Amino acid sequence: MNKAQLELWIIDAQRGCEKSFEQICRHYHPALLRFSYKICNDENVARDAVQNSWLKLTKSIRQLQDPRAFKSWIYRLVRWQTLDLVKKGAKDFIEFTDEEVTTEVVRPQEENADDAHRLKNVMAALSDLDKQAIHLFYLEEMRLAEIAHVLDVPVGTVKSRLNRARNNLKKQLS
Repeated sequence: MNKAQLELWIIDAQRGCEKSFEQICRHYHPALLRFSYKICNDENVARDAVQNSWLKLTKSIRQLQDPRAFKSWIYRLVRWQTLDLVKKGAKDFIEFTDEEVTTEVVRPQEENADDAHRLKNVMAALSDLDKQAIHLFYLEEMRLAEIAHVLDVPVGTVKSRLNRARNNLKKQLS
């Protein structure tokens, strides 16, 4: 998706255009679900956290001064919503049976099951914060400054977390 188009949708959504807000949701929703799922490992919590984030965003989108900051802003909101739900121990969820909804949290396809399983185990050994930094950097292709904003830490901390995570992965996989 073209960054300029996204920024125009954000500006339009700030002015109250529902169609633009819907386009933003369609664009970011799957990635936000994956990110939330990485934090909590629970599809129901991830869905609720992302949904809560969209609801909060409808009330606060006009406060965003720079449309270019939207991506880090929404990821940060999803992160906090997910952590809040995990902390509260939210256990009462409505189970969806619609096939379209249950496949909403997209998991990567495994080309080589053994390597993928080994990588998954090694990734599981990383700290939660290191996993989040790796996910945002490699899968969501965020810049260091954006990751720092999402995780609410200095850029230097993001760099050290990424470096530590890479070194741990390298050591474990070799």
